[in-house]
Amino acid sequence: MTAKHSTIWRALGTAVRDRTKGRGVIAPVPTGVRLDSKTCLVTGASSGLGKAVAVALAARGARVLLACRPGHDGLVEEISAASGSDQVVMHEVDLADLDSVSALCANLKEEATRIDIAVFNAGLMPRTARKSAQGFELMFAVHFLANRLLAERMVADGVLAPSADGDARPRLIFVSSEAHRSSPPIDFEQFARFTPYGLKDGLKHYGVSKLHLTTYARALARRLGDDFAVHSLCPGPVNSKMAREAPWFLKPLVSLIMRSFFLTPVKAAEAVLHLACAEDAGSRTGIYLHMMREKAVSPLAEDVANGRQLIEHSDTLLTHYL
Repeated sequence: MTAKHSTIWRALGTAVRDRTKGRGVIAPVPTGVRLDSKTCLVTGASSGLGKAVAVALAARGARVLLACRPGHDGLVEEISAASGSDQVVMHEVDLADLDSVSALCANLKEEATRIDIAVFNAGLMPRTARKSAQGFELMFAVHFLANRLLAERMVADGVLAPSADGDARPRLIFVSSEAHRSSPPIDFEQFARFTPYGLKDGLKHYGVSKLHLTTYARALARRLGDDFAVHSLCPGPVNSKMAREAPWFLKPLVSLIMRSFFLTPVKAAEAVLHLACAEDAGSRTGIYLHMMREKAVSPLAEDVANGRQLIEHSDTLLTHYL
């Protein structure tokens, strides 16, 4: 692992530098670009980036399905009021529980839902290692396994499907992180093995989980071909609740840095909106954005053999769900 994100202070320093270098070369999608008649799904839409994306999509006329953990009473009304839309719907799901993800997929199929744009945004960074409902490390479960299950079940069930006339490709957008570049290679010999860690190693495991996700996004783009637009991105440093589990003695400083230098969720959402709305992003597949600049993913994430092994190894874990 390189030193770039090896400690919380180096990660914060990198985020500040990225923020002050500027937003890149892609202009935000004009407000006049509409999504009327489109249906979008956004995971992790209860706060931060996901909430900002949900508001922006609804404001452009889309029907927006919020995929969030239970306990967010009033969220639909809040996003509806902020967007001026009456087309916001809640679907409760716990992405740390594959049974819950599978149940959401079954409900979408049963309701004959057709989704045009899926934003896989939900993310977390626990203070110490925790297990998911099925015993996997939590970030591995939420960032990779849940996203793979949700994406592929929706495709298999026809919830995400090309239009009959081939005029519009469904878009799958995975919110990853530049931290995937600092990850060591995926250890396929110890794949999915739960390894305890504490605050010191949390960022390392975060980067590993994002390497899994970015590698998967590239592999999925290759598997689905030109009938789908599969993209991933790092939104840049976002002032959100991602640091909510930081130690109490660090929270004041971390919060100050985030408020002062990080992007607001609304600004960070511009990169997601580009992939969701821009005509160019709908006409091709495999785009990766860092903030508002298109770039290549890391060599490890791009490697075809790594992608193939990732699919093969996770097939075993998802046997009862796919």
